[in-house]
Amino acid sequence: MHTLLADYLLQHLQETCGGTLPTRVFNCLRDAILEGVLVPNTRLPASRDLANELNVSRNTVLNAYEKLRAEGYIQAHTGRGTWVSETLPDHYIEVGSTPISISTAKIEPNFTLSVRAIGLLEHAAASPYQWGAFVPGVPDVTEFPHVEFNRIKSRLSRQPEISNLIYSNAGGCIELRQALADYLKIARSVNCETDQIIITEGIHQAVDLISRALCDLNDEVWIENPGYWGAKNILRINGLSITPIPVDAEGIIPKEKPQNTPRLIFVTPSHQYPLGSHLSLSRRRKLLDIAKKYNSWIIEDDYDSEFRFSGQPYPSLQGLEENTPVIYIGTFSKTIYPALRIGYMVVPKQLVHPLRTISAELYRGGHLLTQQALAEFIVEGHYAAHIRRMRLLYAKRHKYLIELIHRYLGEEFLHEYNHDAGLHLVLKLPEHANDVEICRLALSRSINVRPLSQYYSGTHTPIQQGLLLGFACVQEQDMTFTFSILRQCLIENGVHSNVPKINV
Repeated sequence: MHTLLADYLLQHLQETCGGTLPTRVFNCLRDAILEGVLVPNTRLPASRDLANELNVSRNTVLNAYEKLRAEGYIQAHTGRGTWVSETLPDHYIEVGSTPISISTAKIEPNFTLSVRAIGLLEHAAASPYQWGAFVPGVPDVTEFPHVEFNRIKSRLSRQPEISNLIYSNAGGCIELRQALADYLKIARSVNCETDQIIITEGIHQAVDLISRALCDLNDEVWIENPGYWGAKNILRINGLSITPIPVDAEGIIPKEKPQNTPRLIFVTPSHQYPLGSHLSLSRRRKLLDIAKKYNSWIIEDDYDSEFRFSGQPYPSLQGLEENTPVIYIGTFSKTIYPALRIGYMVVPKQLVHPLRTISAELYRGGHLLTQQALAEFIVEGHYAAHIRRMRLLYAKRHKYLIELIHRYLGEEFLHEYNHDAGLHLVLKLPEHANDVEICRLALSRSINVRPLSQYYSGTHTPIQQGLLLGFACVQEQDMTFTFSILRQCLIENGVHSNVPKINV
């Protein structure tokens, strides 16, 4: 049986004309290295094995290998074989193609992208940097009990049930939906039965499914301002009309007499993203009244509800009364880790069958073994124990970051809506500051913060300058030093405080 390299060489040897056979083998191997077929530190087959696969003499391969070694493309290590060099010859830079950075790539005018796709690219905000100080919204993935979770997965994988290896039209693994129904009733006061839960791959897929299934082109959607860019981008590419609604200390401020009635109302009532306010009871009731009056659907993104560091957790909007027009969505990205790609929806009973069917048609069901493992992880109590442990850890880091802000910047820099919850804080900046430029300078020094101004939409709401500082994945012993770098970036951009400089 041929290796992939032998198949590649046999194909290209037929296309290569001129020169002796060893030269042609050398050229094909060199091209494979230059084109990235053989990346640095790739082990090459033994000369005898490759000669047999190519049906050539061993000397032919040895000669090609020797020439490649002489020119610096490969290295031979006694007892370890032959490897593609980690550092290739200088002329590789001239011959090889230059990688294109996604962040700097420009779309050529003749690209056949849709208008909606171009609009999405103009608003793209997903960062390539997802770890370190002070990335907002990222949990400390090193603290998750991976050994326990993988033990469950390994056991289930040894003799997997057929139902977990094929497509699913049932809205996800039944065991996980049952475990979630039990958990959400207790932890979040959600009114639901197992059949009302649809498993998704996260919040983005849930919003995509809802907007496709319940909206037509140009339908109006209310979304908090400032609000989550990810939800806005999904609504935008699905052709909906986004109306930004301002928020204050009590959360979203619903319009009393809207000019256009909303089809969807997207809110983060437990911990408004990004400012951190909590939706008051009076605003919750007003939203429900508006939704009932105009036949609208409320999407409740229960963002960061698990991580409150003082007082009792706020119950869900969905569970405020019976038969609410609310679609409750959540995810395990913050409580376990983002790459798990498992989220969930609790949908009103009248929407269960259509949304489950549409979900199966659009996305097809998958990851059922992982879902079943997660169900056992929840039922056995590991999930609740992990939440309790992380709540204590994040509370310490939250408190520590607040102390740094107070001590080295001043209390006026802490946004007034910051409450004892979530995985990030908002650092309030003066009006003259440029939070985008501050973020760029900080990133050049390996500090990753997000500019608050880019979460705003429209021109009617005053845009605040600020920084989102994630603290969940930053240990206390590292926080002081990284905060000192951030403070220096503020000073260099004309943002000063009356407190002394940090000495680290």
